[in-house]
Amino acid sequence: MKQDVKTETSAQWRRGVLEMCVLRLLSEAPDYGYEIVVRLSRLGTLAAGENTVYPILRRLKKDGVVTTFQQASPAGPPRQYYKLTDAGTARLATLKAEWRELAQAVEACLEDGDSHD
Repeated sequence: MKQDVKTETSAQWRRGVLEMCVLRLLSEAPDYGYEIVVRLSRLGTLAAGENTVYPILRRLKKDGVVTTFQQASPAGPPRQYYKLTDAGTARLATLKAEWRELAQAVEACLEDGDSHD
């Protein structure tokens, strides 16, 4: 039972930070959805399938933080690439600042908790 709780908690944390991570990957260069999935999978715990990443990309496009364009593929049909807009760059900066503040507060809480054990 404990493993199920840990798995669900980890999944919730991942879902909460995936938008920021997708924006961060796109801040380096435009990319297509499947490659974003592959790049996230290399990060272990952040691995997310297409059924998770594509809805995030659609929402980011709807929100105006990414745009899309088609580019020829060396194998198969053209690929849809995602590119950060200025609003996307601003959202990434905001999310990073919020994440750092949250992570610092959590770390302080964990350290304080350790001193009372």
